[in-house]
Amino acid sequence: MGSRRQFGSVRKLPSGRFQASFLPPGGGPRQNAPHTFKTKTDAHRWLTRVEADISRGTWLDDRAAGETFGNYARAILRDSPKIGVRWRETCERNLRLHLVPLVTVPLREVTASRVREWHAAALRGSGGRTSISQSYRFLRMVMNTAVREGIIARSPCQIPGAGTVRAAERPVATPAQVVALVEAINPRYRTAVLIAAWCGLRRGEIAGLRVADVDLTEHTITVRKARVEPLHDRGKAFDKDPKSEAGKRTIAIPPHVVPVIRLHLDEFAGKDRLFVSRDGSPLRGDTLYQAFVRARGKVGLDTLTFHDLRHTGQTLAAQTGATLADLMKRLGHSSMAAARRYLHAVDGRDREIAKALSELAAHGDVARLPRHITMRS
Repeated sequence: MGSRRQFGSVRKLPSGRFQASFLPPGGGPRQNAPHTFKTKTDAHRWLTRVEADISRGTWLDDRAAGETFGNYARAILRDSPKIGVRWRETCERNLRLHLVPLVTVPLREVTASRVREWHAAALRGSGGRTSISQSYRFLRMVMNTAVREGIIARSPCQIPGAGTVRAAERPVATPAQVVALVEAINPRYRTAVLIAAWCGLRRGEIAGLRVADVDLTEHTITVRKARVEPLHDRGKAFDKDPKSEAGKRTIAIPPHVVPVIRLHLDEFAGKDRLFVSRDGSPLRGDTLYQAFVRARGKVGLDTLTFHDLRHTGQTLAAQTGATLADLMKRLGHSSMAAARRYLHAVDGRDREIAKALSELAAHGDVARLPRHITMRS
């Protein structure tokens, strides 16, 4: 026997108790109340409360809350188009290595105290602070998604600062040290070092450059794509748009770098790509980095990373008098809306910054690069 009502339904069970059920908002199979009721009135009252919660937007999907954190997290990694390949790989690794204590826990049972206990234990373990911070950020993203999808009421990730790690101060190469690196590295990669240091491009942006992105009449480089190499399958490297619109940018090339780029186009560039391997295939980021590692060892700069060259360019540009807005535009950084309001003011200043960078470089003897370096030396 069943009893019809506008929302949900109540039926009497052979045991004499009553079962309430309803169709959840947004579709899906019918859901039963978590327990049966002694009277039909009690069952109807429960449905009335559920209906009120749905109308207020406070209803939580109890059945979905029974899904384990691990399954729900993997579904998010699988289905979210905004998660990049490298970040997805990082999250999958941290799920296997650091989030194991939470993987089999139902979402409803991932409480603030449980998260706090997991975080404290993780910090005491063998994982580095960066990995634990990344794991916490992923956990927070998953639980925030569960809140948005009406599975839990509030995120249990409430530890101040747990998702951030104070980065160590990056070293800044001097103009003379940049010259030394350029002299020490394989000639095929000299231009890449200069573009990183004096134009502020990331390694993936450098690997993604096309010949058409270089305008030697206007002395500019345009960043349109970045090369992405999955850690577990480098054979599936691909080009993608920068993470933000700010990443798509045109940068003025400092005058002292232009002759070296011109030589590179004649000697090493591919038909389409600016940087290619010896067999003409797209340059692998790891190949560039290994060449850089060998060069830095030769000149005694063992702690300098390739990304530090970009930081070097940013710091040296600031020394020329570049404003925060100038640097954001040149390096492709996104920021708050308040900062975007004055970005238009720097559109005409990028060439001035590039010129000033060359003047600064001249003091480090960088201006002599085109005369004393032959690309095949």
